[in-house]
Amino acid sequence: MPETTAEVQTIFYATPGVWNLIVQLGMIAVVMLLANMLRRCVPVIRKSLMPVSVLAGFLMLAGKLVLKNAFHIDHLFDISLLDALVYHAIALGFIAMSLRSGSGKHGAGALDGVKSGAVVVGAYLVQGFCGLLITVALSLTLMPGLYKAAGMLLPMGYGQGPGQANNIGMTYESYGFAGGQSFGLAIAAAGYICACTVGVAVLNFWRKRNRLDLSGKRDALKNEITVDYFQDRNEIQVSDSIDKLSVQIALVLVVYILTYVVTLGITSALGALTPGLGKMLNPMLWGFNFIIGSAIAMLVKTVLGRAEKRGWMKLRYQNNYLLNRLSGFFFDIMIVAGIACIDPADLSGLWLPFILMAVAGGGATWFYLKRVSRLVYPGYFHEGLISMYGMMTGTIGSGILLLREIDPDLRTPAANNLVLGSSYGILFGAPLLILVTMAARSDTLLYVTAGIVVVYFTLLMLFIRFFNGKKKAR
Repeated sequence: MPETTAEVQTIFYATPGVWNLIVQLGMIAVVMLLANMLRRCVPVIRKSLMPVSVLAGFLMLAGKLVLKNAFHIDHLFDISLLDALVYHAIALGFIAMSLRSGSGKHGAGALDGVKSGAVVVGAYLVQGFCGLLITVALSLTLMPGLYKAAGMLLPMGYGQGPGQANNIGMTYESYGFAGGQSFGLAIAAAGYICACTVGVAVLNFWRKRNRLDLSGKRDALKNEITVDYFQDRNEIQVSDSIDKLSVQIALVLVVYILTYVVTLGITSALGALTPGLGKMLNPMLWGFNFIIGSAIAMLVKTVLGRAEKRGWMKLRYQNNYLLNRLSGFFFDIMIVAGIACIDPADLSGLWLPFILMAVAGGGATWFYLKRVSRLVYPGYFHEGLISMYGMMTGTIGSGILLLREIDPDLRTPAANNLVLGSSYGILFGAPLLILVTMAARSDTLLYVTAGIVVVYFTLLMLFIRFFNGKKKAR
């Protein structure tokens, strides 16, 4: 007997495919609320300064493993959908950050941003060289079958977080690195642990040695606004025919659609004109879509700013406060989903390089940042060092968390350096993106990559010294 329209609609709405995205997002929401409650109620977790999203990711990973191993339920978590969430969330988060108008209010100018960008990319290079040194050494001695280019996942996991660790790990899997995705995500998770444990230990050490001057910092800026205005004079109204948050989301999604169109056009043109070059570069272009998205967002921001100055547009549509909240939301989703995608089974046989890279990466990053921070941040060495270390092993969020322990009012330019450094780091880090893919193609190219890393790092250090010397001369 034919089914009625209502029955057909009921069957459609009840299918798992319709609810799959909501189920995955719902589980992420549950673990985030649970993690937030644990962080507030459990003193040990609260003192660890571990971000809620990181804790939520580990809770979701633990739940996945318990359901799979104890109850043989492995269909509840859609790993392919979680991978897609990680992939899109990192791009959407960077687009929201790049659309923000203006700059910080605490003294970090363009020159500070340029130097911080060089510091950020220098950390990537240190981590990349350290990772390659470990994996190449192991492949030549204890682990002959180890994928040598796996060392390049250290800067992706520590420096850029789970989003890029996931993307590059998947790319390396296509080149023959079995378990590359889980290995990259595990490195990223180890980075968060390193940021929290080492960062908190250093802060306590500084306090005990009286190396910090915290007197009056909480009250010094009592009457100063330390966050962006929610409603500025020349912005669209909060209560209008369209919600202000809807406008921010629309701007982000329009930029992301443009990102897709531009990336598709570039990759299609490369594939048609030079198939060999296209085969090498196209996976990298799709994997680093957040860079194209950030560039387009900056272009859109510039166009909107010019239109506002010339009177073509009466009101400003971007709102920094809401764009900050959006980027935070996307990054939280990315972190939780990224950690939940880790499959410990894929790490079997890779525990030795994983542990060595996790420990050596944290130590090498600290040693490098300690030396360069004395040069770049002489007026606020401790704040600059701890915030940059938190970001270069975790995310901007973990850097801000550590910074607020010694600079609660964000009195120094350290917080703004993280944002500006990340932006300029995209420019300085463009060659590194090519090196990441190049190292995976052959042993010869891997050794060439290691040499280029050393040369580029030397040039960056000379660049930083030049600008510092120029500033002192002035």
